[in-house]
Amino acid sequence: MPLLRSADGLITQDGQIQYGGLLLGEETPYVGEKLTGWDDLPDFDVADVAMPGQHGVWPGQMLAGSRVLQWDFSILPDDLEDYPAILNRLRAATAPGQEEQKLVVQLAGARRMLRGRITRRSLPADRQYTKGEPSGSLVWECSDPRRYSVTESRTRVGLPESEPGLDWAGGLEWPLDWGPAGSTGSVTATNAGDAPAHPVVEFRGPVVRPAVVQTERGLVLEYGLTLAERDTLTVDCAAGTVMLNGSASRLYAATRSSVPEQTFTVEPGSTPMSFRADMSAYDPRASVTVRWRNAFW
Repeated sequence: MPLLRSADGLITQDGQIQYGGLLLGEETPYVGEKLTGWDDLPDFDVADVAMPGQHGVWPGQMLAGSRVLQWDFSILPDDLEDYPAILNRLRAATAPGQEEQKLVVQLAGARRMLRGRITRRSLPADRQYTKGEPSGSLVWECSDPRRYSVTESRTRVGLPESEPGLDWAGGLEWPLDWGPAGSTGSVTATNAGDAPAHPVVEFRGPVVRPAVVQTERGLVLEYGLTLAERDTLTVDCAAGTVMLNGSASRLYAATRSSVPEQTFTVEPGSTPMSFRADMSAYDPRASVTVRWRNAFW
């Protein structure tokens, strides 16, 4: 099997599915017939509360469950001698496992990625199976029902920096030179999808009490830490983890101003953010990087 260079490194056209290192669908021996659950909405847990004494309910929070995909297919080898090897590749790639793997699908010109596990493989040993052209189905369950862009977006910015202003020492001459513009410490994360995305936020030192603020929604991630020049504090908002240099948890360092990490999402559209810290220890080398993928229902 070819080695993967990326999550979708084997896909070349519509009607193809890549699960781990196996390519399925068009231009492969595994010919798809139907994919169920792809454009369907996942099941939602709706916490509505009935109004007493009148019609209607108080709308409650809606939380999506897992996404279940079923792919019906037939195996059509070009050469019957290849049939055993084709079956073996399918069995190996769809063996059950505890860890989710990347599942990439391209349909109607859109390539989307999920993470899922095989929960059912059906391949009846009937007369077609004996002839080398069996039909069956695969079922994946994806704990995160959102579909993501394969390409990750990112943006980086340093701390706000004041402008130098006018130089009065040698007198003023027209046109006035105000010096280079200072950094505002602000960036915009644009989610081109229709579902909220959980970003990964990386603070790099030297910095004291790093924070990132969603300026329109008022959401803050702030940590009472001092990061040295070589330190990186990584906040995974999907997992709800805060790791220093990839090994030591610093979740406890969240300040009272900080929201729970899993509530810090990049909503569809543009989300302005600002990098802030204790400016008495300002260092121009400090930065924050925000990484996310466009998310789709």
